[in-house]
Amino acid sequence: MARPVNVLMVEDSEDDAQLLQLELRRQGFSPDIIRVDTGAELRSALSSRHWDVVISDHNMPGFSGDEALALVRRVDPDVPFIVVSGTRGEEHAVAAMRAGANDFIVKTRLHRLAPVVEREIQASSVRAHQRQTLAALEESKRELAESQRLEGIGRLAGGVAHDFNNLIAAIMSYADLVLQDMPPGDEHRSDVEEIKRVSRRAADLTRQLLMFSRQQIEQKAELKLNEVIHDSLGLLQGLVGQDVAIDLSFHPHLWNVRAERVQIEQVLMNLATNARDAMARGGTLTFSTDNIVIQAGDPSARPAEPGEYVRLEATDTGTGIPTELHQKIFEPFFTTKEVGKGTGLGLATVYGVVRQSGGYIYVDSAAGSGTTFTVFLPRS
Repeated sequence: MARPVNVLMVEDSEDDAQLLQLELRRQGFSPDIIRVDTGAELRSALSSRHWDVVISDHNMPGFSGDEALALVRRVDPDVPFIVVSGTRGEEHAVAAMRAGANDFIVKTRLHRLAPVVEREIQASSVRAHQRQTLAALEESKRELAESQRLEGIGRLAGGVAHDFNNLIAAIMSYADLVLQDMPPGDEHRSDVEEIKRVSRRAADLTRQLLMFSRQQIEQKAELKLNEVIHDSLGLLQGLVGQDVAIDLSFHPHLWNVRAERVQIEQVLMNLATNARDAMARGGTLTFSTDNIVIQAGDPSARPAEPGEYVRLEATDTGTGIPTELHQKIFEPFFTTKEVGKGTGLGLATVYGVVRQSGGYIYVDSAAGSGTTFTVFLPRS
Protein backbone atom coordinates (compact mmCIF):
# COMPACT_ATOMS: atom_id res chain seq x y z
CA MET A 1 0.00 0.00 0.00
CA ALA A 2 1.41 3.39 -1.04
CA ARG A 3 2.44 5.61 1.84
CA PRO A 4 0.97 9.15 1.78
CA VAL A 5 3.44 12.02 2.05
CA ASN A 6 2.96 15.80 1.94
CA VAL A 7 5.60 17.32 -0.31
CA LEU A 8 6.30 21.02 -0.78
CA MET A 9 8.28 21.27 -4.02
CA VAL A 10 10.34 24.35 -4.87
CA GLU A 11 10.76 23.89 -8.62
CA ASP A 12 10.36 26.22 -11.61
CA SER A 13 10.00 23.37 -14.12
CA GLU A 14 6.65 21.61 -14.31
CA ASP A 15 8.27 18.72 -16.21
CA ASP A 16 10.91 18.18 -13.51
CA ALA A 17 8.25 18.35 -10.82
CA GLN A 18 6.25 15.62 -12.58
CA LEU A 19 9.42 13.53 -12.91
CA LEU A 20 10.02 13.70 -9.15
CA GLN A 21 6.38 12.88 -8.48
CA LEU A 22 6.57 9.80 -10.72
CA GLU A 23 9.76 8.68 -9.01
CA LEU A 24 8.17 8.91 -5.57
CA ARG A 25 5.13 6.96 -6.75
CA ARG A 26 7.34 4.33 -8.38
CA GLN A 27 9.14 3.81 -5.08
CA GLY A 28 6.03 3.33 -2.96
CA PHE A 29 4.81 6.78 -1.99
CA SER A 30 1.49 8.48 -2.65
CA PRO A 31 2.66 12.10 -2.75
CA ASP A 32 0.44 15.12 -2.23
CA ILE A 33 2.54 17.80 -3.92
CA ILE A 34 2.28 21.57 -4.02
CA ARG A 35 4.77 23.28 -6.35
CA VAL A 36 6.03 26.84 -5.78
CA ASP A 37 8.78 28.84 -7.46
CA THR A 38 8.86 32.20 -5.66
CA GLY A 39 9.68 33.30 -2.14
CA ALA A 40 6.18 34.64 -1.53
CA GLU A 41 4.56 31.38 -2.63
CA LEU A 42 6.97 29.36 -0.48
CA ARG A 43 6.31 31.47 2.60
CA SER A 44 2.54 31.20 2.10
CA ALA A 45 2.70 27.44 1.59
CA LEU A 46 4.83 26.91 4.73
CA SER A 47 2.29 28.69 6.88
CA SER A 48 -0.73 26.96 5.34
CA ARG A 49 -0.20 23.37 6.56
CA HIS A 50 2.20 20.73 7.85
CA TRP A 51 4.76 19.39 5.37
CA ASP A 52 6.56 16.08 5.67
CA VAL A 53 9.39 17.21 3.40
CA VAL A 54 10.54 20.10 1.20
CA ILE A 55 12.22 19.15 -2.09
CA SER A 56 13.94 22.02 -3.84
CA ASP A 57 15.80 22.55 -7.09
CA HIS A 58 19.20 24.12 -6.63
CA ASN A 59 19.41 26.30 -9.72
CA MET A 60 16.37 28.43 -10.58
CA PRO A 61 16.55 31.71 -12.45
CA GLY A 62 14.29 33.79 -10.22
CA PHE A 63 14.58 32.11 -6.84
CA SER A 64 17.62 30.04 -5.86
CA GLY A 65 17.70 26.91 -3.76
CA ASP A 66 19.92 28.71 -1.24
CA GLU A 67 17.24 31.37 -0.76
CA ALA A 68 14.56 28.68 -0.43
CA LEU A 69 16.61 26.85 2.19
CA ALA A 70 17.21 30.00 4.23
CA LEU A 71 13.49 30.83 4.18
CA VAL A 72 12.41 27.32 5.17
CA ARG A 73 14.87 27.22 8.06
CA ARG A 74 13.55 30.55 9.37
CA VAL A 75 9.90 29.48 9.19
CA ASP A 76 10.15 25.77 10.06
CA PRO A 77 13.61 24.67 11.24
CA ASP A 78 12.59 21.02 11.61
CA VAL A 79 11.04 20.12 8.25
CA PRO A 80 13.41 17.97 6.14
CA PHE A 81 14.89 19.91 3.21
CA ILE A 82 16.26 17.90 0.29
CA VAL A 83 18.09 19.57 -2.59
CA VAL A 84 17.63 17.99 -6.04
CA SER A 85 19.82 19.43 -8.76
CA GLY A 86 21.11 18.66 -12.21
CA THR A 87 24.47 20.10 -11.20
CA ARG A 88 27.24 17.69 -10.33
CA GLY A 89 29.92 18.80 -7.95
CA GLU A 90 30.77 18.12 -4.33
CA GLU A 91 31.17 21.82 -3.60
CA HIS A 92 27.44 22.41 -4.22
CA ALA A 93 26.45 19.50 -2.01
CA VAL A 94 28.79 20.51 0.81
CA ALA A 95 27.60 24.12 0.69
CA ALA A 96 23.94 23.04 0.82
CA MET A 97 24.53 20.67 3.74
CA ARG A 98 26.44 23.32 5.67
CA ALA A 99 23.56 25.74 5.11
CA GLY A 100 21.14 23.29 6.70
CA ALA A 101 19.93 20.96 3.94
CA ASN A 102 19.35 17.36 4.97
CA ASP A 103 20.62 15.82 1.72
CA PHE A 104 21.69 16.63 -1.83
CA ILE A 105 20.57 14.45 -4.76
CA VAL A 106 21.69 14.76 -8.37
CA LYS A 107 18.83 14.38 -10.85
CA THR A 108 20.65 11.56 -12.64
CA ARG A 109 20.44 9.51 -9.42
CA LEU A 110 16.78 9.89 -8.51
CA HIS A 111 16.67 6.27 -7.30
CA ARG A 112 18.04 7.75 -4.05
CA LEU A 113 15.05 10.08 -3.62
CA ALA A 114 12.54 7.78 -1.91
CA PRO A 115 15.03 6.23 0.57
CA VAL A 116 16.25 9.71 1.52
CA VAL A 117 12.68 10.98 1.98
CA GLU A 118 11.84 7.94 4.14
CA ARG A 119 14.96 8.37 6.24
CA GLU A 120 14.49 12.10 6.82
CA ILE A 121 10.80 11.80 7.71
CA GLN A 122 11.67 9.20 10.34
CA ALA A 123 14.55 11.31 11.63
CA SER A 124 12.29 14.36 11.81
CA SER A 125 9.76 12.39 13.84
CA VAL A 126 12.48 11.26 16.25
CA ARG A 127 13.76 14.83 16.62
CA ALA A 128 10.25 16.12 17.31
CA HIS A 129 9.71 13.44 19.96
CA GLN A 130 13.05 14.21 21.58
CA ARG A 131 12.25 17.90 21.62
CA GLN A 132 8.86 17.28 23.24
CA THR A 133 10.45 14.97 25.81
CA LEU A 134 13.14 17.52 26.65
CA ALA A 135 10.54 20.29 26.92
CA ALA A 136 8.42 18.14 29.25
CA LEU A 137 11.51 17.30 31.32
CA GLU A 138 12.46 20.95 31.65
CA GLU A 139 8.90 21.82 32.66
CA SER A 140 8.92 19.02 35.23
CA LYS A 141 12.24 20.27 36.62
CA ARG A 142 10.89 23.79 36.86
CA GLU A 143 7.71 22.71 38.61
CA LEU A 144 9.62 20.41 40.95
CA ALA A 145 11.93 23.28 41.90
CA GLU A 146 8.89 25.48 42.45
CA SER A 147 7.28 22.82 44.63
CA GLN A 148 10.46 22.49 46.70
CA ARG A 149 10.63 26.26 47.09
CA LEU A 150 7.05 26.35 48.35
CA GLU A 151 7.86 23.49 50.71
CA GLY A 152 10.61 25.63 52.23
CA ILE A 153 8.29 28.62 52.54
CA GLY A 154 5.71 26.30 54.13
CA ARG A 155 8.11 25.11 56.80
CA LEU A 156 9.03 28.71 57.61
CA ALA A 157 5.38 29.80 57.63
CA GLY A 158 4.43 26.86 59.85
CA GLY A 159 7.10 27.71 62.40
CA VAL A 160 6.11 31.37 62.47
CA ALA A 161 2.41 30.45 62.70
CA HIS A 162 2.97 28.19 65.72
CA ASP A 163 4.90 30.90 67.59
CA PHE A 164 2.35 33.52 66.59
CA ASN A 165 -0.48 31.26 67.72
CA ASN A 166 1.06 31.01 71.18
CA LEU A 167 1.24 34.80 71.41
CA ILE A 168 -2.39 35.15 70.27
CA ALA A 169 -3.53 32.57 72.81
CA ALA A 170 -1.80 34.54 75.55
CA ILE A 171 -3.38 37.81 74.40
CA MET A 172 -6.85 36.25 74.35
CA SER A 173 -6.34 34.66 77.76
CA TYR A 174 -5.27 37.95 79.33
CA ALA A 175 -8.20 39.70 77.64
CA ASP A 176 -10.55 37.12 79.20
CA LEU A 177 -9.00 37.75 82.63
CA VAL A 178 -9.44 41.50 82.23
CA LEU A 179 -13.08 41.04 81.15
CA GLN A 180 -13.81 38.89 84.19
CA ASP A 181 -12.73 41.73 86.47
CA MET A 182 -14.67 44.39 84.58
CA PRO A 183 -18.20 45.32 85.57
CA PRO A 184 -20.80 45.08 82.75
CA GLY A 185 -21.01 48.84 82.30
CA ASP A 186 -17.29 49.58 82.27
CA GLU A 187 -16.45 52.13 79.57
CA HIS A 188 -13.33 50.15 78.53
CA ARG A 189 -15.11 46.81 78.18
CA SER A 190 -15.76 47.32 74.46
CA ASP A 191 -12.04 47.97 73.91
CA VAL A 192 -11.08 44.65 75.49
CA GLU A 193 -13.76 42.84 73.50
CA GLU A 194 -12.31 44.41 70.35
CA ILE A 195 -8.90 43.03 71.35
CA LYS A 196 -10.49 39.57 71.53
CA ARG A 197 -12.21 40.01 68.16
CA VAL A 198 -9.01 41.08 66.42
CA SER A 199 -7.16 38.23 68.12
CA ARG A 200 -9.67 35.72 66.78
CA ARG A 201 -9.13 37.18 63.30
CA ALA A 202 -5.39 36.77 63.76
CA ALA A 203 -5.96 33.18 64.88
CA ASP A 204 -7.89 32.56 61.66
CA LEU A 205 -4.93 33.80 59.66
CA THR A 206 -2.55 31.50 61.51
CA ARG A 207 -4.87 28.57 60.79
CA GLN A 208 -4.64 29.38 57.10
CA LEU A 209 -0.85 29.54 57.38
CA LEU A 210 -0.88 26.13 59.05
CA MET A 211 -3.01 24.80 56.20
CA PHE A 212 -0.41 26.10 53.77
CA SER A 213 2.40 24.47 55.73
CA ARG A 214 0.31 21.28 56.14
CA GLN A 215 0.65 21.27 59.92
CA GLN A 216 -3.07 21.21 60.65
CA ILE A 217 -4.47 18.28 62.60
CA GLU A 218 -6.03 15.97 60.01
CA GLN A 219 -9.57 14.61 60.23
CA LYS A 220 -9.76 12.82 56.90
CA ALA A 221 -12.69 10.74 55.70
CA GLU A 222 -13.97 9.12 52.51
CA LEU A 223 -15.41 11.85 50.29
CA LYS A 224 -17.43 11.89 47.09
CA LEU A 225 -16.06 15.03 45.48
CA ASN A 226 -19.06 15.48 43.18
CA GLU A 227 -21.35 15.56 46.21
CA VAL A 228 -19.13 18.04 48.06
CA ILE A 229 -19.17 20.40 45.07
CA HIS A 230 -22.91 19.98 44.54
CA ASP A 231 -23.67 20.58 48.22
CA SER A 232 -21.50 23.72 48.16
CA LEU A 233 -23.12 25.13 45.03
CA GLY A 234 -25.41 27.56 46.84
CA LEU A 235 -22.56 28.96 48.90
CA LEU A 236 -20.29 29.19 45.84
CA GLN A 237 -22.96 31.03 43.82
CA GLY A 238 -23.35 33.47 46.67
CA LEU A 239 -19.61 34.08 46.69
CA VAL A 240 -19.29 34.78 42.96
CA GLY A 241 -22.52 36.76 42.61
CA GLN A 242 -25.24 36.70 39.99
CA ASP A 243 -23.04 38.02 37.18
CA VAL A 244 -20.97 34.83 37.23
CA ALA A 245 -22.55 31.58 36.04
CA ILE A 246 -21.33 28.32 37.57
CA ASP A 247 -21.26 25.28 35.30
CA LEU A 248 -20.68 21.72 36.49
CA SER A 249 -19.21 18.88 34.46
CA PHE A 250 -19.01 15.75 36.60
CA HIS A 251 -17.63 12.32 35.82
CA PRO A 252 -20.60 10.02 36.52
CA HIS A 253 -18.50 7.34 38.23
CA LEU A 254 -15.94 9.42 40.07
CA TRP A 255 -13.60 7.64 42.45
CA ASN A 256 -13.66 8.55 46.13
CA VAL A 257 -10.89 10.59 47.77
CA ARG A 258 -9.73 10.67 51.36
CA ALA A 259 -9.62 14.22 52.66
CA GLU A 260 -11.12 16.57 55.23
CA ARG A 261 -14.47 17.83 53.96
CA VAL A 262 -14.19 21.27 55.55
CA GLN A 263 -10.80 21.76 53.95
CA ILE A 264 -12.03 20.68 50.50
CA GLU A 265 -14.93 23.13 50.89
CA GLN A 266 -12.32 25.78 51.74
CA VAL A 267 -10.49 24.92 48.51
CA LEU A 268 -13.69 25.34 46.49
CA MET A 269 -14.54 28.65 48.13
CA ASN A 270 -11.06 30.09 47.65
CA LEU A 271 -10.95 29.03 44.00
CA ALA A 272 -14.40 30.55 43.48
CA THR A 273 -13.36 33.78 45.18
CA ASN A 274 -10.24 33.99 43.06
CA ALA A 275 -12.32 33.44 39.91
CA ARG A 276 -14.86 36.06 40.95
CA ASP A 277 -12.14 38.67 41.40
CA ALA A 278 -10.86 37.87 37.91
CA MET A 279 -14.33 38.32 36.36
CA ALA A 280 -15.38 41.75 37.59
CA ARG A 281 -17.73 42.13 34.59
CA GLY A 282 -19.16 38.63 34.88
CA GLY A 283 -18.35 35.38 33.18
CA THR A 284 -18.46 31.63 33.72
CA LEU A 285 -16.79 29.46 36.34
CA THR A 286 -16.72 25.75 35.47
CA PHE A 287 -15.99 22.97 37.94
CA SER A 288 -15.22 19.67 36.22
CA THR A 289 -14.16 16.30 37.61
CA ASP A 290 -12.82 13.10 36.14
CA ASN A 291 -10.66 10.07 36.92
CA ILE A 292 -7.08 9.94 35.67
CA VAL A 293 -4.34 7.34 35.83
CA ILE A 294 -0.83 8.80 35.69
CA GLN A 295 1.83 6.49 34.29
CA ALA A 296 5.54 6.74 35.01
CA GLY A 297 7.22 8.90 32.39
CA ASP A 298 3.95 10.48 31.25
CA PRO A 299 4.94 14.03 30.16
CA SER A 300 1.45 15.31 31.00
CA ALA A 301 1.79 14.14 34.62
CA ARG A 302 4.04 17.03 35.63
CA PRO A 303 5.83 16.15 38.89
CA ALA A 304 2.83 14.18 40.20
CA GLU A 305 3.68 10.65 41.29
CA PRO A 306 2.33 7.79 39.17
CA GLY A 307 -1.01 6.52 40.43
CA GLU A 308 -4.77 6.92 40.30
CA TYR A 309 -6.17 10.39 40.91
CA VAL A 310 -9.41 12.32 40.92
CA ARG A 311 -8.88 15.46 38.87
CA LEU A 312 -10.74 18.67 39.71
CA GLU A 313 -10.53 21.63 37.35
CA ALA A 314 -11.79 25.12 38.12
CA THR A 315 -11.84 27.19 34.92
CA ASP A 316 -12.87 30.84 34.69
CA THR A 317 -13.25 33.21 31.76
CA GLY A 318 -11.59 36.08 33.55
CA THR A 319 -8.60 38.32 32.96
CA GLY A 320 -6.05 35.56 33.44
CA ILE A 321 -2.77 35.52 35.35
CA PRO A 322 0.42 36.75 33.70
CA THR A 323 2.94 33.96 33.22
CA GLU A 324 5.58 35.71 35.33
CA LEU A 325 3.28 35.50 38.39
CA HIS A 326 2.62 31.75 38.20
CA GLN A 327 5.52 31.00 40.55
CA LYS A 328 4.26 33.43 43.18
CA ILE A 329 0.50 32.97 43.43
CA PHE A 330 0.66 30.10 45.94
CA GLU A 331 2.99 32.00 48.28
CA PRO A 332 1.40 33.23 51.53
CA PHE A 333 0.62 36.96 51.58
CA PHE A 334 1.27 37.38 47.85
CA THR A 335 -1.61 39.30 46.28
CA THR A 336 -2.18 41.63 43.36
CA LYS A 337 -5.19 43.20 45.06
CA GLU A 338 -5.27 46.64 46.61
CA VAL A 339 -4.23 47.05 50.22
CA GLY A 340 -7.06 45.97 52.50
CA LYS A 341 -8.84 43.90 49.85
CA GLY A 342 -7.06 40.59 50.32
CA THR A 343 -4.70 38.80 52.69
CA GLY A 344 -2.90 36.82 50.02
CA LEU A 345 -3.66 33.57 51.85
CA GLY A 346 -6.49 32.21 49.65
CA LEU A 347 -4.41 30.29 47.13
CA ALA A 348 -1.75 29.52 49.74
CA THR A 349 -4.49 27.81 51.75
CA VAL A 350 -5.62 25.90 48.66
CA TYR A 351 -2.05 24.75 48.06
CA GLY A 352 -1.64 23.61 51.65
CA VAL A 353 -4.91 21.68 51.75
CA VAL A 354 -4.19 19.91 48.47
CA ARG A 355 -0.69 18.90 49.52
CA GLN A 356 -1.92 17.85 52.97
CA SER A 357 -4.39 15.60 51.16
CA GLY A 358 -1.51 14.02 49.22
CA GLY A 359 -2.39 15.83 46.01
CA TYR A 360 -0.99 18.35 43.57
CA ILE A 361 -2.21 21.64 42.13
CA TYR A 362 -1.19 23.51 38.98
CA VAL A 363 -2.24 26.68 37.23
CA ASP A 364 -2.61 27.24 33.49
CA SER A 365 -3.27 30.83 32.51
CA ALA A 366 -2.14 33.82 30.52
CA ALA A 367 -3.11 37.45 30.69
CA GLY A 368 -6.48 37.95 29.00
CA SER A 369 -7.26 34.26 28.41
CA GLY A 370 -8.85 33.00 31.62
CA THR A 371 -7.43 30.62 34.21
CA THR A 372 -7.63 26.91 34.99
CA PHE A 373 -6.57 25.50 38.35
CA THR A 374 -6.07 21.73 38.14
CA VAL A 375 -6.11 19.67 41.35
CA PHE A 376 -5.04 16.02 41.53
CA LEU A 377 -6.30 14.19 44.64
CA PRO A 378 -5.23 10.56 45.19
CA ARG A 379 -7.92 7.92 44.75
CA SER A 380 -8.96 6.54 48.10
